[in-house]
Amino acid sequence: MDALDREVDELHQNGVRLKFIGERQGFPVRLQTRMSAAEERTAGNGKLRVQVAVGYGGRWDIVNAARQLAARCASGALRPADIDIERFADSLQLAGLPDPDLFIRTGGERRISNFLLWNLAYTELYFCPELWPDFNETGFAAALEHYGTRQRRYGLAGEPGRLDA
Repeated sequence: MDALDREVDELHQNGVRLKFIGERQGFPVRLQTRMSAAEERTAGNGKLRVQVAVGYGGRWDIVNAARQLAARCASGALRPADIDIERFADSLQLAGLPDPDLFIRTGGERRISNFLLWNLAYTELYFCPELWPDFNETGFAAALEHYGTRQRRYGLAGEPGRLDA
């Protein structure tokens, strides 16, 4: 926990806003308190946003959002007919942030493993064999090069005659 406090000092000095996403209830109360304090301390920073997934799962995120919306409907604060894609997305952990353009999965696995299920709907996926500690600038450049070959369609039909890898 001392490492978190040290890192938060440096992040704050560099204008980084820190947010933890995921189910915190499984962590010790002392750690939950420090996580909240780190978020509060950096809340006004705007140079960079860093999201740290702790106890996070994509299915949990979707169910949690549905529960929040259901509670608002039950209280009368929201009508079920008012729930649309945007309102649902605003109830997810990454509310207010754009969906990722590129998802890089290291370690040779070719799946997203319950991570950001809603948010990755139109994200380009890149899989590489390197393990995370070995992933470097060369690997990142390869991922960006792959991304540059993709035709971003967001669910629409593709350009005739063009196949994406």
